Amino acid sequence: MTATVASHRKPRQHPLASLTGGGSRSARTARTAATLALAGAAPTFGLAQAAAAPLTPDFDAAGHAAHRLTPAQVKNRVDALYQEAEVATQSYNGAKESADRAREELSRLQDEAARRTGKLNAARTELGALAAGQYRSGGIDPTVRLLLSADPQRYLDGAAVLERTGSHQATAVAGYARRLGSVRQVRQRAEETVERLADTETQLKKHRVTVVHKLDAAEQLLSRLTAEQRQRMTARDGARSGAREGRTDHGGGDGGGALGRLPGAVGAAAAQAPNPRAARAVSFAYSALGKPYVWGATGPAGYDCSGLTQAAWKAGGVALPRTTYTQISSGPRVARAQLAPGDLVFFYSGISHVGIYVGDGRMIHAPHPGAPVRIAPIDQMPFAAATRPA
Repeated sequence: MTATVASHRKPRQHPLASLTGGGSRSARTARTAATLALAGAAPTFGLAQAAAAPLTPDFDAAGHAAHRLTPAQVKNRVDALYQEAEVATQSYNGAKESADRAREELSRLQDEAARRTGKLNAARTELGALAAGQYRSGGIDPTVRLLLSADPQRYLDGAAVLERTGSHQATAVAGYARRLGSVRQVRQRAEETVERLADTETQLKKHRVTVVHKLDAAEQLLSRLTAEQRQRMTARDGARSGAREGRTDHGGGDGGGALGRLPGAVGAAAAQAPNPRAARAVSFAYSALGKPYVWGATGPAGYDCSGLTQAAWKAGGVALPRTTYTQISSGPRVARAQLAPGDLVFFYSGISHVGIYVGDGRMIHAPHPGAPVRIAPIDQMPFAAATRPA
């Protein structure tokens, strides 16, 4: 540990730093997102007509028919899995934020340790020069040599030099001891940071496994549906999300039925925003419509729910924290009846989902894998609270 921290090199990227993408897992995630795109986003959505058509039964290892699920039951289970995955995603985001801070701190401590070690080495060299000078003098006490001098003035001059030399040597020794202590302190803090980073990366891995497991389970459930059943679910969800925009294609691949009316919608929402920062955040959210949901992502190619709101308010000049359960404390609470464009709206008792309010009872949010950033009514999910970032 000591040799590593003393080095001025930056720490190598930890293997877990690739958790947010890459490799064969990316391909699998892409397939998952493509399948989940057929599911829709509304947890309260019912499928009375589709419920009458039972699914093809699955079979267990013994060849017995497993429990049959209707499309409505599949939808309910998939929604529950999405919710559980989002809870794990927010935990992942929090752990990743902590890991990023720990890496930055470790890099700073390594740089500081290298600088202080350089000063320590210079102090050591100075002490070595003083010791070598004493050795070359023959080991006779300097005071004795001066007393043997026949020239009184030479004695007095030499005594003054000796006093200054002794003071300089004492200062050098004290400085060396001080620098040695500071290097040890920095190295100790670096070791503690390394341990904290390792613990955090363990949590990262745990949360990532949970998210992937939930999404894979949702994909397996959706694979039980026929193409017609999936299409019906998508159409119903799109109609629900797009109804307030006067269109029924809101759940399609373009991310929202409001795309053809964006200039007017953006202008109206921005005009109602309580301040210019909120107006810019709303404009950013509209510009993100249609971009894919990617868990753990903060843009610009894709977002998860809190990644979208963080990016939107960053465009407004406000730095939000990363997770839903920290963003809710980023400003004063706002009553539902007092919502204004730009406010953050949170859902579920665990504060696991967030969107950005755009007026008229609507929000822009990143729903879940397979459902792009879109406009949706805020009553689509159980409302928990709202915050106006400051």
